[in-house]
Amino acid sequence: MIKDYKLWENEMPLYEADKPCENKLTAYLHEDDAVRPAIVIYPGGGYSMYGETEQHPIARFFYENGYNAFICYYRLAPYRHPAPLIDAQRAVKLVRYRAAEWHIDPDRVFTVGFSAGGHLNGCVATLEDMCTVLGDEVDGMNARPTGAILSYPVISAVECAHIGSFKNLFGDRCEELCHTLSLESCVGEDTCPCFVWHTTIDSGVPVKNSLLFADALTKQGVYCELHLFPEGDHGKGLAVEYPGTRQWTTLALDWMQRLG
Repeated sequence: MIKDYKLWENEMPLYEADKPCENKLTAYLHEDDAVRPAIVIYPGGGYSMYGETEQHPIARFFYENGYNAFICYYRLAPYRHPAPLIDAQRAVKLVRYRAAEWHIDPDRVFTVGFSAGGHLNGCVATLEDMCTVLGDEVDGMNARPTGAILSYPVISAVECAHIGSFKNLFGDRCEELCHTLSLESCVGEDTCPCFVWHTTIDSGVPVKNSLLFADALTKQGVYCELHLFPEGDHGKGLAVEYPGTRQWTTLALDWMQRLG
């Protein structure tokens, strides 16, 4: 069953009437009563659009492999930080809040993000909970995923920066604020386990982003797994046309299974 739900049912924090937004969580739900793990998907697109290869193909893959999958349509430019992060955290919380209804194990809620969506996913994995503004029952849920999969992620605003993503995220205050979300500096002991993959020839977001993040995770003692592949340019999603690179999906499924 594929169905759309609102991220924010009644009141959306930081909403501006002249800036339309999706306010949507697209769910791929199994119709049996088996309790399953879940995965929340953050498509890439430089915080200005949603990459086509990183939405429904990803949801279908995880659905076919036994997960209830959710595509999070977080706010894009001209919305600025922290609106995308609040939406991303709300998605995790909503899945946990409705776990009984959707037959989900709330202790097995994973996330996957691609490119700028990988940056957003890294924010969810590392930063403090900012989604507490309404004080409703959903707000009371844990926003930290069981584990986070970062796919060719934007990480650093200092080295190898994908500056377009940070400009869309911060607008006119990009130069002033972008270092605050340079994620290699945000990793702490409470960061959730992370699975990171990238291709070494990525011309959109340099592979050094993933190397910096993996190094930061290791230094903090965070459980992590890093995979580098020699084939495939940026934005390939499942990477089905690259026999080596497409292994990331099998490796990620195994990693999630080992986490619980």
